[in-house]
Amino acid sequence: MAGKPSNIVLIGMPGSGKSTVGIILAKLTGRDFVDTDVLIQTQQGRALQDIVDRDGYVALRAIEGKILLALDCRNHVIATGGSAVYCHAAMTHLKSGGIVVFLDVDLQTLEKRVHDYETRGLAKRPDQSVTDLFAERSALYRQYADVTIDCVGLSHEEVCAKIVEDLERMKCKGRSQ
Repeated sequence: MAGKPSNIVLIGMPGSGKSTVGIILAKLTGRDFVDTDVLIQTQQGRALQDIVDRDGYVALRAIEGKILLALDCRNHVIATGGSAVYCHAAMTHLKSGGIVVFLDVDLQTLEKRVHDYETRGLAKRPDQSVTDLFAERSALYRQYADVTIDCVGLSHEEVCAKIVEDLERMKCKGRSQ
């Protein structure tokens, strides 16, 4: 994915809106859309939760890393899985071809949106609470993000508008999209 960054890569916790925002953002910006969780499920022929249940969360993270490293697209909005940030090589690869946007949602909002964290296919340690996972991942999301969007209280459309606005501002400052 080398060359001028043309992708918009969405990162964030499960329930932050990556897939929904991604579809809307792709339409707004004239890009194609890819959801890497769907790619994993299609390649593996099973649900994310089944991978975690049968093979463990480490296996899901490894599969996700391989899928992300193999991704070769331009002019796409890419919705990543919540655990994409655990693979430094994959994030470096995604950043080489795109602008990474962190959809920042507080834990309280996530808990209202997601009622099935235990059956959602989260790549987390069995003894790890969602609160601990949130804290651990928040630092990683911030580390890799080129842009952070505070999504609390915003509709998906408003989040997209903020992303487009921030990307335009970046473009004016010299880092093109």
